[in-house]
Amino acid sequence: MMASSNNNPGAVEEKDEVVREFGPLLRVYKSGRLERPLVPPPVGPGLDPATGVQSKDVALGDYSVRLYLPPPSAAAAANSNTNKKLPVIVYVHGGGFVAESAASPHYHRFLNALSAACPALGVSVEYRLAPEHPLPAAYDDCLAALRWTLAASDPWLAAHGDLNRVYVAGDSAGANICHNLAIHPDDLLVDPQRSTETQGQARPLRGAVLIHPWFWGSEAVGKESPDPAHRAMGAGLWFFSCPETTGLDDPRMNPMAPGAPNLDTLACDRVLVCAAEGDFLRWRGRAYAEAVAKARGSAGVELLETQGEGHVFYLFKPDCDKAKEMLGRMVAFVNAT
Repeated sequence: MMASSNNNPGAVEEKDEVVREFGPLLRVYKSGRLERPLVPPPVGPGLDPATGVQSKDVALGDYSVRLYLPPPSAAAAANSNTNKKLPVIVYVHGGGFVAESAASPHYHRFLNALSAACPALGVSVEYRLAPEHPLPAAYDDCLAALRWTLAASDPWLAAHGDLNRVYVAGDSAGANICHNLAIHPDDLLVDPQRSTETQGQARPLRGAVLIHPWFWGSEAVGKESPDPAHRAMGAGLWFFSCPETTGLDDPRMNPMAPGAPNLDTLACDRVLVCAAEGDFLRWRGRAYAEAVAKARGSAGVELLETQGEGHVFYLFKPDCDKAKEMLGRMVAFVNAT
């Protein structure tokens, strides 16, 4: 999934100039060559010495998943009944639909930490990226991965995963994907691969965690600027990733747009939205949490607003107090009865 990158700019032909650039995420050259400057080399699965979490990769055709299994000692400490199964967290990485990977060091580190802290069985999705695979490829891959998870299709899931406690979680574009997974519950319920253990559930997911979600729209919300240049800042990458889109009020990008599916249909009991003060998406996240609370009642909706930090800060500053606070809030959310 990771595009080749030339680390010697002097070796690039003079005519091969950059024709599109999306911040640090993606550069598109005249020749069609792509660079993803922000993405570090991938790391492999295995035993994490810091947490004792074991991970492995499972190839599933167009996509793959990396599974995370906490050590028995973590599960025993969390549960008085050592035979009790673990909650399952399906995690979707961010990267504007065009970059990043489940194998990126910061995502691998975070999933190890999250799986150990809950403890929970983690399922990190490696989905296809645009522009090589335009949307809806990423949505389709993540839906397939969630169905695969709900079917307990791997021995780790069958032996250790509690299919009555499945959560989706993701950041930025990954949070966008999580919303779009949860807003269409019938897509999860009708799959013939579903385990009979969960067929009768009205809401097949226990909860959704949306971290700094990438939503946008033609009209400003909260204290967003109505300036056209600001509106365009959140638009260019969406149009590039999803050529078939109807626009900024496409329900996949703006879940609060007129005609978007009713937020009461979310396929989960509870929602946690995380926002950051220094993130230009902050007001979208808050507006989404308020809209879900209005549609479903405030009891099942939580909003965590981190002061003094920016977009996905917890990935790059995992040891700071605010990152630990956010991780603790996620752990409490997953373990709430």
